[in-house]
Amino acid sequence: MSPRNILFPCLGLAASAVAQDEQRPNVIFLMADDLGYGDLSCYGATRVSTPNVDSIARNGIRFTDCHAVASTSTPSRYSVLTGEYCFRRTGTDIAAGNAGMIIKPEQYTLADVFQSAGYRTAAIGKWHLGLGSESGKQDWNAELDWTPRDIGFDYHYLMAATADRVPCVFIEQGKVENHDPSAPIFVSYNQNFDGEPTGKNNPELLTKLKASHGHDMSIVNGIGRIGFMKGGGKALWRDEDLADSMIVKSIKFMAENKERPFFMYLCTNDIHVPRYPADRFRGKSPMGLRGDAILQFDYTVGRIAAALDSLGIADNTLLVITSDNGPVLDDGYQDQAAELVGDHKPAGPWRGGKYSAFEAGTAVPFIVNWPARIKEGKVSDALVSLIDNIGTFAALVGVEVPLGQAYDSKNYLSTWLGDDEKGRDFVVEMAQARGLSYRTKDWKYIEPMNGSPVQRLTGIETGYSPVPQLYNLADSKFEGVNVYESHQAVANQLREELEELRLMKSSKSQ
Repeated sequence: MSPRNILFPCLGLAASAVAQDEQRPNVIFLMADDLGYGDLSCYGATRVSTPNVDSIARNGIRFTDCHAVASTSTPSRYSVLTGEYCFRRTGTDIAAGNAGMIIKPEQYTLADVFQSAGYRTAAIGKWHLGLGSESGKQDWNAELDWTPRDIGFDYHYLMAATADRVPCVFIEQGKVENHDPSAPIFVSYNQNFDGEPTGKNNPELLTKLKASHGHDMSIVNGIGRIGFMKGGGKALWRDEDLADSMIVKSIKFMAENKERPFFMYLCTNDIHVPRYPADRFRGKSPMGLRGDAILQFDYTVGRIAAALDSLGIADNTLLVITSDNGPVLDDGYQDQAAELVGDHKPAGPWRGGKYSAFEAGTAVPFIVNWPARIKEGKVSDALVSLIDNIGTFAALVGVEVPLGQAYDSKNYLSTWLGDDEKGRDFVVEMAQARGLSYRTKDWKYIEPMNGSPVQRLTGIETGYSPVPQLYNLADSKFEGVNVYESHQAVANQLREELEELRLMKSSKSQ
């Protein structure tokens, strides 16, 4: 672990403020992975039921126009934790499992907000923001030098990247959980290790899931992965146990900190590939493994809610439920997600999906529940963005964000708590191709970008086009008609506002 080499001038003031106000809520930011806007029954799903999420929504604020900053995981999560648009920094694309830590120790983070206010902080579940100080140089058999402890998290229990990428082990407090000295771990994203089977060469070993595209490198738990890995032994995870492992660690952290305020960044894996939930969920949905994974996600929400009740801290806990980006069906495994989807609409009314510049890439569920403060459930159509986590939560706990940090994050606490309906004037969305869209309440401008209009492997409409696009969302949420030619004045205004925003940089981005 490296020493934190940053000093934030407001920290002492914030910590003293906590002592004067014992009613500050615990905060749980629960982020699903690849969960679509239409994947929850409270957002209109009928082929799958999510009663636990529905209950949280029914007694909180359910937002109908919330957006992640990017349509893929790593850049979306980067913006959530730093308050900086991912397009401002290179190296925020989808990270390999052996990527070095993308958020640097000198950056101010969402965890810093809470830690400086006297909260205990934890990051549990999917990480996908890199570990260690240097890509490809981690020693997975020793303590990692850079970890979430260096960016404000007191405790972490993490998947290094995603379930479809090696290393397939949990990292707890900088070390591999259950490390097996008899099976030292080696990871490469360049070449395989001598004698190690792969999904490509040894398909007979793919006993649980077979690949539809990619995912044919190292085999762990009968499933092919991205990247090459050797060793692991008893430290290797079972995909069936991922959700339960995260639940156990989450409840333990909550129980240990029930007497003081805590912040938990809990990131589930369920809906992300490979989808292979616990035995008790498999076969329970008509939509196959993807539907089963949604049921497992709902179960996780229920377990967290039940633990809050049993610990006596539910009333004063602010719980946010959201997703990192939009949905995808065939994302590399033969799990029949596309064949069994039926009339279910994972993206709800939106066009596109994960990876896309269209709205379904970033339009995500967003639910805020805080029984002590939100007394009556409601639905809000305010335009909101996950870029505002730092600005909003800093206002919640009375912390002043240091000058030049979290530059793009603003305070929308009154909107998130349902006190006003205005929300943002605009949101910015980044597609996988790193092209940007600029969205107001009624209009969406998509800048020209290179790439195929349909992603070959997933079949998702990307929205990439060499010509500008403008859509009137007041007429239809589905971006069906490009009205750029007939509304050039509107398009030019949005383009100019986007360019002005692009040129504005925080001191940490210059």
